[in-house]
Amino acid sequence: MFGLDAWLTCLLIFCLLCAFAFEFINGFHDTANAVATVIYTNSLRPSTAVVISALFNSVGVLVGGLSVAMAIVSLLPVEAVTDANIWHSASLVLALLITAIGWNLGTWYFGIPCSSSHTLIGSIIGVGLAYSYIGGEFGKGINWSKAQDIGMSLLLSPAIGFFLSVILMLFLRYTVKNKTIFKEPQPGKKPPMWIRTILIGTSIGVSWTHGSNDGQKGVGLVMLVLIGIVPMYFAIDRGIEPKAVLEPLAKIELAVNDISKQQLEKGDREKIDKAVAEIADLKLLLQTNGTEIPREKAFEVRKDVLLIASNIDKVLKGGHVKISDKDKKELTAAINGEEGSFFIPNDQVIGLKSFTNYAPTWVIIMISLALGLGTMVGWKRIVITIGEKIGNTNLNYAQGASAQLVAMSTIAFSTYAGLPVSTTQVLTGGVTGAMASAGGIKNLQGGTLKNIFIAWVLTLPVTVVLSASLFLLLRAFGG
Repeated sequence: MFGLDAWLTCLLIFCLLCAFAFEFINGFHDTANAVATVIYTNSLRPSTAVVISALFNSVGVLVGGLSVAMAIVSLLPVEAVTDANIWHSASLVLALLITAIGWNLGTWYFGIPCSSSHTLIGSIIGVGLAYSYIGGEFGKGINWSKAQDIGMSLLLSPAIGFFLSVILMLFLRYTVKNKTIFKEPQPGKKPPMWIRTILIGTSIGVSWTHGSNDGQKGVGLVMLVLIGIVPMYFAIDRGIEPKAVLEPLAKIELAVNDISKQQLEKGDREKIDKAVAEIADLKLLLQTNGTEIPREKAFEVRKDVLLIASNIDKVLKGGHVKISDKDKKELTAAINGEEGSFFIPNDQVIGLKSFTNYAPTWVIIMISLALGLGTMVGWKRIVITIGEKIGNTNLNYAQGASAQLVAMSTIAFSTYAGLPVSTTQVLTGGVTGAMASAGGIKNLQGGTLKNIFIAWVLTLPVTVVLSASLFLLLRAFGG
């Protein structure tokens, strides 16, 4: 397979199975949140709810695009993912996969709604830090600006879920005359049709948006595996002809040359000079290989593309260069192009990063199946926690609908912005806010919230340390 010997082929297959397992676990770990309220309120039978959720999770992966997946891939240094020693790259992806799977399984077993996103980001940062430590420059190479954006997204999501649910519940209390929706579900009794429709609709919406956001994390993981172990085949999108990238590269070169003529600060000057050199190197590679990049040059092309994009992005974010909004928009478009998905190929509008921001169709389908299948098992533990163990009173119809509507909207916005967000944290925050609206903090079960908070606080440091330690151990084992 891909010109690998038997041992490396087995290693590749094992890593792909681990990525599949992560997304499968993500299915029954996180997606329980999508069906928790609709099952608990007797709006749908459990078997029907999980099948519908599985279907829309799968569809969400297919139509969700790749912005979140590429955010995951871009967290790590380019060199870390494509080490000349394949075992080193394999050690990296194995360490983060094993850590993420282990923590997810542990928190699911104890019925604690813990964020798979939090877990994965911590695992990636851990191996990135360990790699930089080996290189002698601790912390260098990790995309800290992207990590900061993701961190803020994960940090704010439960707070957003909490406050929006409180506001929505107060609105419902003052505007809805039929107070049936504020009563606890009775065994075997369905809610009023209108609130049942909302509960089912928002459950579908949470499943869809969960697939479009969390499903992309699985796609990103698989791409890390493929780029790390077989970079010659997957470092760049071979469906795009090199000559097609020359046009956006020419626009970028023109803009960078204009910026380089300005009086720049030292840091910006260094970044622009690097971008100019990398553009020249990439231009030569593309012109020399107009129809197809040789496999042995794939990593070099990927590295040039990512470094050009990174240096320009840092200069623009610094805010010290003089560039009009129009020129900035055109430059950004030339770099990013048009994002693709399963149904919308990313060669609709070619940008420089179209070469690197891609995933093969079979990867998207594989993750779609993993998430869909995972959705149909193991949901009971989280459903009980969401329905009965957050508030001192059980979840009522209005609280369930409010929490799901808030979760659906927040996740959809985060996917649009290309930010991984935690379905668990958003929905748990929403349920907590809905419960608090009925009786303040006194209506919340301190023990459950304490466990959720401890898991939320510990997830990042624990996964960072575990993945870093495991990476160093595996790397040393392989020499």
